[in-house]
Amino acid sequence: MDAVINPATRHAEASADADSQRAQDKRRSLGRRITLLMLLPSTLWFLLLLVMPLVIILVFSFGERSAVGGYAGGLTLANYLNLGSRAAAFGNTLVLAPLGTLVCLLAAYPLAYFLAVKAGKNRSLLLTLVIVPFWTSFLIRTYAWIFILSGKGIPALLASVGLDDVRLINTPYAVLIGIVYGYLPLMVFPIYVSLEKLDKRLLEASADLGASAFDSFRRITLPLSAPGIITGVMLVFILLMGEFLIPAVLGGGKVFFVGNALVDLFLQSRNWPFGSALAMTLVAIMLVIIGVYLKLVARFGGKPGEGAL
Repeated sequence: MDAVINPATRHAEASADADSQRAQDKRRSLGRRITLLMLLPSTLWFLLLLVMPLVIILVFSFGERSAVGGYAGGLTLANYLNLGSRAAAFGNTLVLAPLGTLVCLLAAYPLAYFLAVKAGKNRSLLLTLVIVPFWTSFLIRTYAWIFILSGKGIPALLASVGLDDVRLINTPYAVLIGIVYGYLPLMVFPIYVSLEKLDKRLLEASADLGASAFDSFRRITLPLSAPGIITGVMLVFILLMGEFLIPAVLGGGKVFFVGNALVDLFLQSRNWPFGSALAMTLVAIMLVIIGVYLKLVARFGGKPGEGAL
């Protein structure tokens, strides 16, 4: 009897397993379709607002300027070969954007650390004060620095203590000050979020094991706040590479960024192909710099307890 029943039983079990597998496959297939359907709007949005404009700019960069300005069809490398005429704009951007990012980081980290660790009951108030500048137009805040940095502002104060002929406005220093003022909050908040999530028990354990405050900071706090540092640096640096308002207002036409050159080429001289070549070159430079930076962070970032960032 067993010899007769067992094959039938095994067949029934195999059939049930097959049915179960088919049902699972159908559920997975349905789940994939639902996922693709949910991703479709964001994918179309991404293609429409990011990929397509870049493709259009890339095509424009190989064209020619029409007689009345704008774009005329063509296939030439002349626009890229003429990039040397904007070397000053590239130089200012590639110097002041990284330098401004570094100064923002050096100023933001102590502030974010204080807000996350030492502020106590005043934390909400201090965070609000950091946010308050965003309640006013960025243009108006930048224009306010014209008075602060011009002859009746800081230079007049320095002259009263014997430091005459100090010029700040329309110089790279003025642009750097404007960059730090304008972008400091964007560096503070990502670092603050990382520090605010820091497990304080790790610091207590480090102190119990005899580590000094500096060693605890170097081996625990700094590595664990690395995600916030990376986010803040990337956010500020990418925005600064395309900045044009601060150099235009505080640089007075003497400190040009690539963003200023793009505004001139697209809106004034209407040389769209050359402006497109300039924009694509800027995008390529940003991708290379960001790629190298992220590789260095991944290679030398270390882990908590190794004391490296």
